[in-house]
Amino acid sequence: MARRVLIVDDEPGIRTVLAAYLEADGFEVVQADTGAEALRRVLDAAEAIELVLLDVGLPDLNGIEVLTTIRAKSSVYVILVTARAEEVDKLVGLSVGADDYVTKPFSPREVVARVNTVLRRARQEPPSAEPAELVLRFDGLSIDPQRREVLVAATPVELSALDFDLLWALANSPGRVYSRAQLLEKVWGYDFYGDDRVVDVHIRSLRAALGDDATRPGIIGTVRGVGYKFLPRTQEA
Repeated sequence: MARRVLIVDDEPGIRTVLAAYLEADGFEVVQADTGAEALRRVLDAAEAIELVLLDVGLPDLNGIEVLTTIRAKSSVYVILVTARAEEVDKLVGLSVGADDYVTKPFSPREVVARVNTVLRRARQEPPSAEPAELVLRFDGLSIDPQRREVLVAATPVELSALDFDLLWALANSPGRVYSRAQLLEKVWGYDFYGDDRVVDVHIRSLRAALGDDATRPGIIGTVRGVGYKFLPRTQEA
């Protein structure tokens, strides 16, 4: 059964082109040109929407308002589309819960690749082992991939699917320095088309969610000119 993607954009030409590329890749596509219509379709269980391509600049509700409402009621995957590259920093900083970001103008092939990457991440299953053995525990921090749950000082922290995967990738090798390119390959996938600035943006989002001060980090360290590393040591058994 084809996976269903909702394209939300007030420009018919953009919807038509994206729909053609997604359908050629095996997706079923539905469309909306307003935020209100997008919410109706996403929140209708019968629509069975798996991923939303959501333009930020809609004529009625803006994309942030739409996504905020979606996140309060649904865990559907959302890729935000914005007309300004510099706006990505602002969007991620709002922690509105998008799973990825695309900036206009874009290649339709890039968008299809992003959709596939987000949905492939969603399909990944944890390694086959006892759940207790999978949980990573550090001083004041635990990461459970089975439940996709992060606790800071025993308090649950909400992370987007992508931010969780980024934290998991770093935490599996404490002290190891990952370049941005390595993190793009490991977390976003080989077919990621964006530039490596998106890694910096998500690191900032992750630090904010974890309460980690970038000027005096205790969880994610920056190695200038190279990339990032996970700082805490695993708790002794």
